[in-house]
Amino acid sequence: MPKKHTQKRISHLTVGDFFERHGKSLKLKLQGNAVGFDRKILEPTVNHPGLALAGFLSYFANKRIQVFGNSEQSYLSKRDENERVERFSKICERDIPCIVTSRGKKLTRELLNVANQLGIAVFSTPMVTMKFVNAATLRLEDDFAPSTTRHGCMVDFRGVGVLIMGDSGAGKSEVAIGLLERGGALVADDMVILRKVGSELIASTKDFSRGFIEMRGVGIVNVANIFGLGSIRPTKRLDLVITLKPHTDLNNVDRLGVNRKTYRILDDAITNVEIPVAPGRDTTRLVAITCLDHQLRSMGYDMAAEFNDRLLDKMATENSGLGI
Repeated sequence: MPKKHTQKRISHLTVGDFFERHGKSLKLKLQGNAVGFDRKILEPTVNHPGLALAGFLSYFANKRIQVFGNSEQSYLSKRDENERVERFSKICERDIPCIVTSRGKKLTRELLNVANQLGIAVFSTPMVTMKFVNAATLRLEDDFAPSTTRHGCMVDFRGVGVLIMGDSGAGKSEVAIGLLERGGALVADDMVILRKVGSELIASTKDFSRGFIEMRGVGIVNVANIFGLGSIRPTKRLDLVITLKPHTDLNNVDRLGVNRKTYRILDDAITNVEIPVAPGRDTTRLVAITCLDHQLRSMGYDMAAEFNDRLLDKMATENSGLGI
Protein backbone atom coordinates (compact mmCIF):
# COMPACT_ATOMS: atom_id res chain seq x y z
CA MET A 1 0.00 0.00 0.00
CA PRO A 2 1.23 3.54 -0.71
CA LYS A 3 2.68 5.37 2.26
CA LYS A 4 0.33 7.87 3.88
CA HIS A 5 1.77 11.31 4.49
CA THR A 6 0.53 13.58 7.24
CA GLN A 7 -0.90 16.93 6.21
CA LYS A 8 -0.84 19.87 8.60
CA ARG A 9 -3.05 22.93 8.55
CA ILE A 10 -3.29 25.54 11.31
CA SER A 11 -6.69 26.85 12.36
CA HIS A 12 -5.47 30.19 13.68
CA LEU A 13 -2.50 32.40 14.40
CA THR A 14 -2.23 34.48 17.55
CA VAL A 15 -1.55 38.20 17.32
CA GLY A 16 1.63 37.64 19.32
CA ASP A 17 2.89 35.03 16.85
CA PHE A 18 2.07 37.31 13.93
CA PHE A 19 3.94 40.21 15.52
CA GLU A 20 6.94 38.03 16.40
CA ARG A 21 7.18 36.50 12.92
CA HIS A 22 6.42 39.49 10.75
CA GLY A 23 6.69 42.61 12.90
CA LYS A 24 10.14 43.51 11.59
CA SER A 25 9.44 42.91 7.89
CA LEU A 26 6.11 44.76 8.09
CA LYS A 27 7.68 47.56 10.19
CA LEU A 28 5.08 47.22 12.93
CA LYS A 29 5.33 49.24 16.13
CA LEU A 30 3.06 48.78 19.12
CA GLN A 31 0.80 51.66 20.09
CA GLY A 32 -0.35 51.79 23.67
CA ASN A 33 -0.29 48.75 25.93
CA ALA A 34 0.91 45.23 25.10
CA VAL A 35 -2.52 43.62 25.34
CA GLY A 36 -4.44 41.11 23.24
CA PHE A 37 -1.41 39.15 22.03
CA ASP A 38 -3.30 35.91 22.69
CA ARG A 39 -6.21 36.91 20.43
CA LYS A 40 -6.67 34.69 17.38
CA ILE A 41 -6.36 35.62 13.71
CA LEU A 42 -8.74 33.15 12.07
CA GLU A 43 -8.52 34.16 8.40
CA PRO A 44 -5.32 34.67 6.33
CA THR A 45 -6.08 38.15 5.03
CA VAL A 46 -6.84 41.66 6.28
CA ASN A 47 -9.92 43.87 6.32
CA HIS A 48 -10.69 47.56 5.76
CA PRO A 49 -13.43 48.42 8.29
CA GLY A 50 -14.73 51.45 6.40
CA LEU A 51 -18.29 50.15 6.00
CA ALA A 52 -18.34 48.96 9.58
CA LEU A 53 -17.33 52.41 10.81
CA ALA A 54 -20.20 53.84 8.78
CA GLY A 55 -22.59 51.56 10.66
CA PHE A 56 -22.96 48.58 8.28
CA LEU A 57 -21.90 45.59 10.36
CA SER A 58 -23.92 42.78 8.72
CA TYR A 59 -20.93 41.36 6.85
CA PHE A 60 -18.13 42.67 9.01
CA ALA A 61 -15.05 40.41 8.69
CA ASN A 62 -14.16 40.44 12.37
CA LYS A 63 -11.89 37.37 12.13
CA ARG A 64 -9.25 39.34 10.22
CA ILE A 65 -6.64 41.95 11.08
CA GLN A 66 -8.28 45.38 10.77
CA VAL A 67 -6.33 47.95 8.75
CA PHE A 68 -7.05 51.66 9.21
CA GLY A 69 -5.85 53.52 6.12
CA ASN A 70 -6.39 57.09 5.00
CA SER A 71 -10.10 56.55 4.35
CA GLU A 72 -10.86 55.15 7.80
CA GLN A 73 -8.71 57.73 9.58
CA SER A 74 -10.20 60.60 7.60
CA TYR A 75 -13.75 59.41 8.25
CA LEU A 76 -13.16 59.17 11.99
CA SER A 77 -11.52 62.60 12.15
CA LYS A 78 -14.67 64.19 10.73
CA ARG A 79 -16.95 62.75 13.42
CA ASP A 80 -17.45 64.46 16.76
CA GLU A 81 -15.78 62.81 19.71
CA ASN A 82 -18.84 60.93 21.01
CA GLU A 83 -19.77 59.53 17.60
CA ARG A 84 -16.17 58.67 16.85
CA VAL A 85 -15.80 56.67 20.07
CA GLU A 86 -19.19 55.01 19.63
CA ARG A 87 -18.51 53.77 16.10
CA PHE A 88 -14.99 52.66 16.91
CA SER A 89 -16.21 50.83 20.03
CA LYS A 90 -18.75 48.83 18.00
CA ILE A 91 -15.94 47.44 15.89
CA CYS A 92 -13.75 46.61 18.87
CA GLU A 93 -16.63 44.82 20.58
CA ARG A 94 -16.83 42.38 17.65
CA ASP A 95 -13.85 40.39 18.98
CA ILE A 96 -11.39 41.50 16.30
CA PRO A 97 -7.78 40.22 16.51
CA CYS A 98 -5.90 43.52 16.31
CA ILE A 99 -5.70 46.89 14.55
CA VAL A 100 -2.97 48.24 12.26
CA THR A 101 -2.79 51.88 11.20
CA SER A 102 -0.85 52.55 7.99
CA ARG A 103 1.32 55.45 6.73
CA GLY A 104 2.75 55.95 10.21
CA LYS A 105 -0.48 57.44 11.53
CA LYS A 106 -1.70 56.68 15.02
CA LEU A 107 -5.06 56.43 16.70
CA THR A 108 -6.16 59.30 18.87
CA ARG A 109 -5.69 58.85 22.59
CA GLU A 110 -9.40 58.26 23.22
CA LEU A 111 -9.63 55.52 20.55
CA LEU A 112 -6.42 53.90 21.70
CA ASN A 113 -7.80 53.76 25.25
CA VAL A 114 -10.98 52.08 23.98
CA ALA A 115 -8.96 49.41 22.15
CA ASN A 116 -6.64 48.77 25.07
CA GLN A 117 -9.50 48.58 27.58
CA LEU A 118 -11.14 45.92 25.42
CA GLY A 119 -7.86 43.99 25.20
CA ILE A 120 -7.05 44.76 21.56
CA ALA A 121 -3.48 45.40 20.41
CA VAL A 122 -2.91 48.37 18.11
CA PHE A 123 0.09 48.64 15.77
CA SER A 124 1.29 51.26 13.32
CA THR A 125 3.38 50.84 10.16
CA PRO A 126 4.98 53.48 7.91
CA MET A 127 4.01 51.41 4.85
CA VAL A 128 1.32 52.72 2.53
CA THR A 129 -1.97 50.90 2.98
CA MET A 130 -2.03 48.73 -0.14
CA LYS A 131 1.61 47.75 0.19
CA PHE A 132 0.99 46.64 3.77
CA VAL A 133 -2.18 44.78 2.78
CA ASN A 134 -0.37 42.87 0.03
CA ALA A 135 2.68 42.08 2.17
CA ALA A 136 0.63 41.00 5.20
CA THR A 137 -1.69 38.84 3.10
CA LEU A 138 1.23 37.01 1.51
CA ARG A 139 2.71 36.26 4.92
CA LEU A 140 -0.61 35.16 6.37
CA GLU A 141 -1.30 32.87 3.41
CA ASP A 142 2.09 31.28 3.97
CA ASP A 143 1.41 30.88 7.71
CA PHE A 144 -1.99 29.29 7.09
CA ALA A 145 -0.86 27.17 4.14
CA PRO A 146 -1.40 23.40 4.46
CA SER A 147 1.90 21.56 4.64
CA THR A 148 3.40 18.11 4.44
CA THR A 149 6.87 16.56 4.25
CA ARG A 150 8.66 14.17 1.90
CA HIS A 151 11.91 12.27 2.25
CA GLY A 152 14.25 13.29 -0.54
CA CYS A 153 16.40 16.08 -1.97
CA MET A 154 15.00 19.31 -3.39
CA VAL A 155 17.14 21.20 -5.90
CA ASP A 156 16.64 24.25 -8.08
CA PHE A 157 18.25 23.30 -11.39
CA ARG A 158 18.15 26.00 -14.06
CA GLY A 159 14.84 27.32 -12.79
CA VAL A 160 13.20 23.92 -12.40
CA GLY A 161 12.34 22.91 -8.85
CA VAL A 162 12.98 19.16 -8.77
CA LEU A 163 12.27 16.81 -5.87
CA ILE A 164 14.48 13.72 -6.04
CA MET A 165 12.95 10.73 -4.26
CA GLY A 166 13.79 7.06 -3.92
CA ASP A 167 14.52 4.29 -1.46
CA SER A 168 17.28 4.68 1.09
CA GLY A 169 20.65 4.29 -0.63
CA ALA A 170 19.26 5.03 -4.10
CA GLY A 171 21.72 7.89 -4.57
CA LYS A 172 19.53 10.96 -4.02
CA SER A 173 22.25 13.00 -2.34
CA GLU A 174 24.85 12.06 -4.95
CA VAL A 175 22.53 13.23 -7.72
CA ALA A 176 21.85 16.46 -5.83
CA ILE A 177 25.60 17.12 -5.48
CA GLY A 178 26.00 16.45 -9.21
CA LEU A 179 23.32 19.03 -10.00
CA LEU A 180 25.07 21.55 -7.73
CA GLU A 181 28.28 20.97 -9.70
CA ARG A 182 26.28 21.88 -12.82
CA GLY A 183 25.12 25.18 -11.31
CA GLY A 184 22.08 24.05 -9.30
CA ALA A 185 21.10 25.22 -5.82
CA LEU A 186 20.15 23.06 -2.84
CA VAL A 187 16.81 23.73 -1.17
CA ALA A 188 16.51 20.75 1.17
CA ASP A 189 18.13 17.43 1.93
CA ASP A 190 16.47 14.49 3.68
CA MET A 191 13.32 16.24 4.98
CA VAL A 192 11.61 18.45 2.43
CA ILE A 193 8.80 20.66 3.75
CA LEU A 194 6.12 21.39 1.17
CA ARG A 195 3.49 24.11 1.62
CA LYS A 196 0.50 24.88 -0.59
CA VAL A 197 0.73 28.65 -1.04
CA GLY A 198 -1.91 29.93 -3.42
CA SER A 199 -1.80 27.66 -6.46
CA GLU A 200 1.82 26.57 -5.97
CA LEU A 201 3.68 24.02 -3.87
CA ILE A 202 6.63 25.73 -2.18
CA ALA A 203 9.51 23.62 -0.86
CA SER A 204 11.81 24.52 2.02
CA THR A 205 13.55 22.94 4.99
CA LYS A 206 14.27 23.66 8.63
CA ASP A 207 16.54 26.64 9.22
CA PHE A 208 19.14 24.63 11.14
CA SER A 209 19.66 22.14 8.28
CA ARG A 210 19.55 24.58 5.34
CA GLY A 211 22.65 24.28 3.15
CA PHE A 212 23.76 20.93 4.57
CA ILE A 213 23.63 17.60 2.77
CA GLU A 214 24.52 14.10 3.97
CA MET A 215 26.63 11.85 1.75
CA ARG A 216 27.19 8.26 2.71
CA GLY A 217 30.86 7.59 3.35
CA VAL A 218 31.67 11.31 3.42
CA GLY A 219 29.39 12.70 6.11
CA ILE A 220 27.71 16.07 6.44
CA VAL A 221 28.69 18.56 3.74
CA ASN A 222 28.19 22.33 3.90
CA VAL A 223 27.51 23.02 0.23
CA ALA A 224 28.08 26.79 0.55
CA ASN A 225 31.67 26.16 1.64
CA ILE A 226 32.29 24.10 -1.49
CA PHE A 227 30.09 25.63 -4.18
CA GLY A 228 29.50 29.15 -2.82
CA LEU A 229 26.45 30.96 -1.46
CA GLY A 230 24.72 30.71 -4.84
CA SER A 231 24.36 26.97 -4.26
CA ILE A 232 21.66 27.51 -1.59
CA ARG A 233 18.03 28.58 -1.98
CA PRO A 234 15.71 28.97 1.02
CA THR A 235 12.55 28.18 -0.97
CA LYS A 236 11.57 27.01 -4.46
CA ARG A 237 8.37 26.14 -6.30
CA LEU A 238 8.03 22.39 -6.93
CA ASP A 239 7.82 21.68 -10.67
CA LEU A 240 8.98 18.09 -11.08
CA VAL A 241 9.34 14.87 -9.08
CA ILE A 242 12.00 12.35 -10.07
CA THR A 243 11.88 8.92 -8.49
CA LEU A 244 15.06 6.86 -8.57
CA LYS A 245 14.12 3.21 -9.15
CA PRO A 246 16.14 -0.02 -8.89
CA HIS A 247 17.56 -1.25 -12.20
CA THR A 248 15.36 -4.34 -11.89
CA ASP A 249 12.40 -2.06 -12.65
CA LEU A 250 13.90 -0.98 -16.00
CA ASN A 251 11.17 -2.66 -18.03
CA ASN A 252 8.43 -1.08 -15.93
CA VAL A 253 9.29 2.56 -16.57
CA ASP A 254 8.07 4.76 -19.41
CA ARG A 255 10.54 4.51 -22.32
CA LEU A 256 9.11 7.14 -24.65
CA GLY A 257 7.94 9.82 -22.23
CA VAL A 258 4.68 10.41 -24.07
CA ASN A 259 2.39 9.65 -21.14
CA ARG A 260 4.00 11.08 -18.03
CA LYS A 261 3.01 9.82 -14.59
CA THR A 262 2.04 12.18 -11.80
CA TYR A 263 2.70 12.25 -8.07
CA ARG A 264 0.09 13.81 -5.78
CA ILE A 265 1.14 16.19 -3.03
CA LEU A 266 -1.48 18.20 -1.13
CA ASP A 267 -4.01 17.36 -3.89
CA ASP A 268 -1.73 18.72 -6.64
CA ALA A 269 -0.64 16.35 -9.42
CA ILE A 270 3.07 16.92 -10.10
CA THR A 271 4.82 15.40 -13.11
CA ASN A 272 6.74 12.32 -11.96
CA VAL A 273 9.55 10.73 -13.98
CA GLU A 274 11.01 7.39 -12.90
CA ILE A 275 14.71 6.84 -13.63
CA PRO A 276 16.32 3.41 -13.09
CA VAL A 277 19.62 3.47 -11.20
CA ALA A 278 22.43 1.04 -11.96
CA PRO A 279 26.25 0.94 -11.83
CA GLY A 280 27.71 2.74 -14.82
CA ARG A 281 24.64 4.87 -15.50
CA ASP A 282 25.21 8.63 -15.20
CA THR A 283 22.08 9.27 -13.13
CA THR A 284 22.89 12.93 -12.55
CA ARG A 285 23.08 13.57 -16.29
CA LEU A 286 19.76 11.80 -16.82
CA VAL A 287 18.13 13.92 -14.11
CA ALA A 288 19.61 17.11 -15.60
CA ILE A 289 18.27 16.24 -19.06
CA THR A 290 14.88 15.44 -17.56
CA CYS A 291 14.77 18.88 -15.93
CA LEU A 292 15.64 20.59 -19.22
CA ASP A 293 13.03 18.50 -21.04
CA HIS A 294 10.46 19.56 -18.44
CA GLN A 295 11.43 23.19 -18.98
CA LEU A 296 10.90 22.80 -22.74
CA ARG A 297 7.52 21.17 -22.15
CA SER A 298 6.47 24.07 -19.91
CA MET A 299 7.24 26.40 -22.83
CA GLY A 300 5.12 24.31 -25.20
CA TYR A 301 7.72 22.09 -26.88
CA ASP A 302 7.37 18.32 -26.28
CA MET A 303 10.19 16.24 -27.78
CA ALA A 304 8.42 12.93 -27.15
CA ALA A 305 5.21 14.21 -28.76
CA GLU A 306 7.19 15.46 -31.77
CA PHE A 307 8.79 12.06 -32.27
CA ASN A 308 5.41 10.34 -31.85
CA ASP A 309 3.86 12.63 -34.47
CA ARG A 310 6.70 11.88 -36.89
CA LEU A 311 6.25 8.16 -36.30
CA LEU A 312 2.51 8.37 -36.93
CA ASP A 313 3.10 10.36 -40.13
CA LYS A 314 5.61 7.77 -41.31
CA MET A 315 3.20 4.93 -40.65
CA ALA A 316 0.37 6.77 -42.42
CA THR A 317 2.60 7.41 -45.44
CA GLU A 318 3.65 3.76 -45.68
CA ASN A 319 0.07 2.52 -45.29
CA SER A 320 -0.99 4.76 -48.18
CA GLY A 321 1.52 3.04 -50.47
CA LEU A 322 3.79 6.04 -50.72
CA GLY A 323 6.42 4.76 -48.35
CA ILE A 324 10.08 5.15 -49.21
